[in-house]
Amino acid sequence: MTVDIRIIRAGQMYRYYLRETVVGDGRRPARTPLRVAQEQAGVPVGRWVGRGLGVLGVAPGEEVTEAQLRNLFGERGRHPYADRIEADRLAAGASPQQAFKAVALGRRVTVTGVDFVFRPQPSIYLLWGFGDEETRRVIEAAHERAIVRVLEWIEDEVAVIRYGTDGTYRVRPPGGLVAARFRHYEARSGRPLLHDHLLLSVKGQRLDGKWGSIHTTALHENTVAASALYNELVAAEVCKVLGLATEPRTVTEGRRPVMDIAGVPHELIRWTARRSDQIAACLSELEHEYVTAVDDDGEPKFLPVVSERARAKLNQIAARKTRPPKKGKARSLAQLRADWKASAIRTPGVPADVITSLLEYARAAAAAIRARVAAVVDIALAAADVTATVFVMNNGGRFHRRHLLAEARRHLALVLRGQLRDPGLDDQIVAAAITAHCLDISEPTTVRGLEAGYRLYTARWSLSDLPTRLRPPAAPAPERRSPADSGEPPAPRPPGPAAGEWEIPRVPLQYDRAVLAGAAVREQLRTTTVVRGRAYDVVAHQQAAMPEQLLAPEPAGPEHDHQEPKAGRGEAIDLTALRALRKSRTDVEALDLTADRLRRLQEVATQMADDARARADRVLADRTAAQAGADAVAPDDQQHRPQQPGPHRGREAGHRVAR
Repeated sequence: MTVDIRIIRAGQMYRYYLRETVVGDGRRPARTPLRVAQEQAGVPVGRWVGRGLGVLGVAPGEEVTEAQLRNLFGERGRHPYADRIEADRLAAGASPQQAFKAVALGRRVTVTGVDFVFRPQPSIYLLWGFGDEETRRVIEAAHERAIVRVLEWIEDEVAVIRYGTDGTYRVRPPGGLVAARFRHYEARSGRPLLHDHLLLSVKGQRLDGKWGSIHTTALHENTVAASALYNELVAAEVCKVLGLATEPRTVTEGRRPVMDIAGVPHELIRWTARRSDQIAACLSELEHEYVTAVDDDGEPKFLPVVSERARAKLNQIAARKTRPPKKGKARSLAQLRADWKASAIRTPGVPADVITSLLEYARAAAAAIRARVAAVVDIALAAADVTATVFVMNNGGRFHRRHLLAEARRHLALVLRGQLRDPGLDDQIVAAAITAHCLDISEPTTVRGLEAGYRLYTARWSLSDLPTRLRPPAAPAPERRSPADSGEPPAPRPPGPAAGEWEIPRVPLQYDRAVLAGAAVREQLRTTTVVRGRAYDVVAHQQAAMPEQLLAPEPAGPEHDHQEPKAGRGEAIDLTALRALRKSRTDVEALDLTADRLRRLQEVATQMADDARARADRVLADRTAAQAGADAVAPDDQQHRPQQPGPHRGREAGHRVAR
């Protein structure tokens, strides 16, 4: 995910944010004012955002001060201007208790906020780091607008204030929420990483004017949907303004592909993933320890296989263990961009001209994709895809509306390839999925269970050939496990580089089966259902989401030389093609977009234009000659002339009719 969430608590956690996060993840010197520390770290000042600022008398975009942060997040939810308001009340003759109560936003709380971290996909912040100033401003503006849009969605559809006995009553904060946004430029590894920390206060005002606290569980539950919305908004605006397109890229075999900007080489993306490599190496060791750990009696401590939940927990541990120290000397953004480009040029496998002209390469790749891939969104088919994927990916096949919404946004990002969509299209897909393919199995025992967002669903159909859950692999062989009754210690781990080659038993990932399930449901709908007076456009819908390697153009024969080459539409993809989708690199690297290749593409485009003009002139000349010959032929002779098969005679001659 590209949106992370973390709880902010008053006390030590708040002091950590005030000491490090607000100054670009650096180390703030003691007794250094916040503004001075941010200037020394080379990061911009924080800004206030959110619709709830008007209630507090704070202007949107206003600079965030240390006193405001301390009042709102450090002192359990007080007014950002608590110091000034309290002083005014005391000067007016109010008692200290009355002045203190006047600046309290409801009851004091321990959890004062949540930290949302927004970061675009690697290909986007690589263009941001290596592009010119205009490209940088375009990407930063898209990044900011996407954050504001996600915050508005959270205010309108996610955030709820609980009140009453055991939080029985839940209302949306009508005035909106309050958040402080802080911009960072680099990762702990020193590589480029454009990201913002959005410190969202849990305080919100109800309709009766009283202040309450936002239910943080609802924020956690909708983080995946927020991440999908943010990715879609950023990519769509960047692609529209800069003339780019997105493509699916497989990061981990068997997992869901991510949508990156087409034309950015994988080697360059790997250059930014040094932390990921460190985490992966540590994760392999932790998984080996997990499956071989035994207690004092020699019995296994954990399951003999690594489940999805265990893998996620171990990944968090690996991230903490490999976390590098804070950065040293602060550098300006201009210096960072120059250093990043110099370091990337030294990376093997990526030509220097690609790095210096990365935007041009991405635009060329986008032109190739736009010429071959048509963005086709069929709501009915999308609903089937989304339901099948969510049904398989959730254990037991039970899910909520938020799961469908997150998957619908991912589906749109895959199909549209960076194009803008109509607002509310994701909600239309979810509504169609619930109506046509979902069965409400809710048995609410609380008021919360009656809410639309917490209704429990499952699929109306069953996938008997695709079980809802794969059986875990067999337990490891006896020689891989420590003997239970011999009293001998566990076998030592293989030393050296061979450590990464251990065959660790893992529960298979579910995304591959989800793709196959979606294909099975689509095929069933195509053969049995007609919607809106027409059959499902399965071929067009699948072609929109296929990688370019599976979109081979139609073969050209001598009888078709007069026709323009068409983009490959292909037949409905079968299981073999779906497996190829998982195995392929799913990008336009197959086009080998080097400098020579770009020149070749330009020459081919010029030649195609010349050929088109020559064909048009030839057709015009043929028509003129045919008209002149027709005038010289008698009508009776023309009536009894037999038809000769030729390249233009249509289906009778075994050829396709040109349209």
